[in-house]
Amino acid sequence: MWLSAALAAIAFSLANTVRGETERAATSVEGLRSYYLATAAIQRTLNYMQWMTMFPDARRFSPGTSRLPLSFPTGEAVVEVIPETAKLNINTCRPDQLLRLLLALGVEAGAAQELAAAIIDWRSPAQVGPFDAYYLSLNPSFRARHASFEEIEELLLVKGMTPSLFYGTYQAVPQGPDGNTRLVPVGGLRDCVSVYGATDRFDVNTAHPAVLAAAEVPPDVVAMLVAERRVSPISQQQLNAFQAGGAPWAVRLMLGGNSMFTLRATARLRVAGGRLSDLRRSVGALVKLKPKNSDAPYHVLRWYDSLWSTAPPSI
Repeated sequence: MWLSAALAAIAFSLANTVRGETERAATSVEGLRSYYLATAAIQRTLNYMQWMTMFPDARRFSPGTSRLPLSFPTGEAVVEVIPETAKLNINTCRPDQLLRLLLALGVEAGAAQELAAAIIDWRSPAQVGPFDAYYLSLNPSFRARHASFEEIEELLLVKGMTPSLFYGTYQAVPQGPDGNTRLVPVGGLRDCVSVYGATDRFDVNTAHPAVLAAAEVPPDVVAMLVAERRVSPISQQQLNAFQAGGAPWAVRLMLGGNSMFTLRATARLRVAGGRLSDLRRSVGALVKLKPKNSDAPYHVLRWYDSLWSTAPPSI
C-alpha cells in the first residue's frame, strides 16, 4: 500500500512537471512567433512609408499617421509611428524646458531643479563641473562626459536619475463596470527626450503630455489634445484653427516629422477558433528615411527587441 502511494506521488509529480514544461515551451514558441510578427509589421510599415513618395496614387501610409493597424494571416499588429519631432532634444533644449518636462513627469520641484542642473552640466563642455566630485566618489567611479549625449541611456548615469523615471512605470486603470483594473504603462523620460529631437515645434499627435507641457501648452489644452487624439488624429485643419487663435503655444505644434521616426509594433497571434492570443510582443526601431537616389531607402539606427507599448487592449 505504501509502495503504491509512493509510486502514485512520483507519477503525479512527473505528470505535473511535464505539463508545466510543455506549457512553458508553448509560451516560448508563441512569444518567438509574436516577435517575428511584430518585426514583419515594422518591415511592412517601412515599405508603406517608401511607397508614399514612390507611388503616391497607391499610398497606404499618409504623413501624420500615428497608428497603423496591420492584418496578417497569422495575427494582428499595430505600429505606432512616432517622429523624433515628438521629443525634446536633450542636447539643445533650454534649462527651463527641461525643468518643465521633469515637473510634468511628477518629479518633486527640488529634485527636478537638481536633476535639470545635472543634465545641463553633463552636456556642458566644462573641464570640471559641480557634480564631478559626486561621480568620482562612486564605486566604480567615472567622470561626466561634459559633451553632448550620444545615446539617451547616458541619462541613467546622471546624478538624480532613477530607473523608474527614465523607463517609466505602470499604473492601475479601471476597466469596465465590474471594477476590474488593468496595469497600463506610464512613459518615462526616455519617451520624452532624444538626441535627434526638436526644440521649438513638436508633433501634436504623438508628443508625450509632458513634452507638450515643456512647450508651455496649458494643462487644460494638453488634456483636450490627448483626449481628441485618442479618438482620431488631430488634422491640419484643427491645428490651423488652434494657430489662428493667436495663442503663443500654438506655433509650437506641428503635424508629423521629418525623416527620423521611432516605429513601435505590438503583435498578437491568431490561435485556434480565430481569436487573438493573450500574449503580446512589442519591438521597436529608430529609423532614418533616405532620399530617393540613396543607396538604401532607410537606415536603422537602433533596434529594440522588447518595448512596452501604448497599443489598445484589443491589440
